[in-house]
Amino acid sequence: MLINQADLDMQQAAAPKISFVSLGCPKALVDSERIITRLRAEGYELARKHDGADIVIVNTCGFLDSAKQESLGAIGDAMAENGKVIVTGCMGAEPEQIEAAYPGVLSITGPQQYESVLEAVHRALPPMHNPHLDLVPPQGVKLTPRHYAYLKISEGCNNRCSFCIIPKLRGDLVSRPANDVLREAEKLVSAGVKELLVISQDTSAYGVDVKYAESPWKDRQVRAKFFDLAKELGELGAWVRLQYVYPYPHVDEVIGLMTEGKVLPYLDIPFQHASPEVLKAMKRPAAQEKTLARIKKWREECPDLTLRSTFIVGFPGETDSDFAYLLDWLEEAEIDRLGCFKYEPVAGAASNTIGSVVPDEIKQERWNALMARQQKISARRLKRKVGTRQQVIIDEVGPTVAKGRSKADAPQIDGAVYLSSRRPLKVGEIVTAKIERSDQYDLHGSVAGF
Repeated sequence: MLINQADLDMQQAAAPKISFVSLGCPKALVDSERIITRLRAEGYELARKHDGADIVIVNTCGFLDSAKQESLGAIGDAMAENGKVIVTGCMGAEPEQIEAAYPGVLSITGPQQYESVLEAVHRALPPMHNPHLDLVPPQGVKLTPRHYAYLKISEGCNNRCSFCIIPKLRGDLVSRPANDVLREAEKLVSAGVKELLVISQDTSAYGVDVKYAESPWKDRQVRAKFFDLAKELGELGAWVRLQYVYPYPHVDEVIGLMTEGKVLPYLDIPFQHASPEVLKAMKRPAAQEKTLARIKKWREECPDLTLRSTFIVGFPGETDSDFAYLLDWLEEAEIDRLGCFKYEPVAGAASNTIGSVVPDEIKQERWNALMARQQKISARRLKRKVGTRQQVIIDEVGPTVAKGRSKADAPQIDGAVYLSSRRPLKVGEIVTAKIERSDQYDLHGSVAGF
């Protein structure tokens, strides 16, 4: 076969290299993966370090002031180490602070603006088409490990919680067609993904904006509705984990899918608080006053159910009695996994006008007290699993002990299961483990089956 000089020169030329920083929530990570997949399809390569790249992309988080400072720090590092920086993400929706700190950045775009990011890359670093390099697997290029993947089903949010500016940054709810989501999920599972983490700004509101429109999937029509989508995803043979679920009444329907083993017995619900007065000030959706009764009913129907949630302490106007109410509520609800934030004012949020600011030292005291209480609840809940057998997905393999997660644990935010095994384990493998002991957050045991 004859090869001309132009082909040889193309093969020998170095592909343009991009360094990428992704900050913030899993939804931002999904955005990052989409951008990277598109760039890899065009022949760009990823660089491990800023100083070895032709350009740096920083996907920012712009919710809390602390997150903005982290994003500005990442931009500053990229500017110092490379100098050619493109900024995108939530902080990019309000670019003034970035422009003031780093006027030399090449481009600033907001969240989800994939085309604008690509255009900025093309302007600064034109693509070099090479059919030998421009190959991407069907599942795309993933920043997450190969065995699990985030599945974004919608963007934006219709709620107007007083402490949140997400609708301002990302817009109102826009749901993907059900068949579009299912095609992506099927591709991921076919490529070897063992766990699908369903995410959005408000997962249980999926389809409200399109009036639950049907779309063709295989030999049937599927509605863009929370229950219907969860049911279809449960047929793909992977673990299906539901995250960012607001406790609307129709969430009750999904518990049945958990008892049937279609989706994992796990709900990530951002309750944020329990005090009726604080919830009213937060303008939280759903019927919060009935939540405890519903949790009890869920656990009667699905005893293995794990509840994860996030809470805010020190919200403006939060009294000692409000906080005491929250602690009592946690005990009764037995929240398995918990994340907690000390309230921070967010520029543009309605909560800034409430007044009755809680002093920082009180916020810290309440945060300490809540986390101590949660540690006891978590330890108590985990102790009940000692002596049981649990399915565990392996995330890391060491020389003597492997680290994995049970169905009760999402990646990075929850606990872990540490396992010994008589044979080598593989990342992504799902094994049966005998649980031998527990501590405040994690389980320990040995492999009992494959």
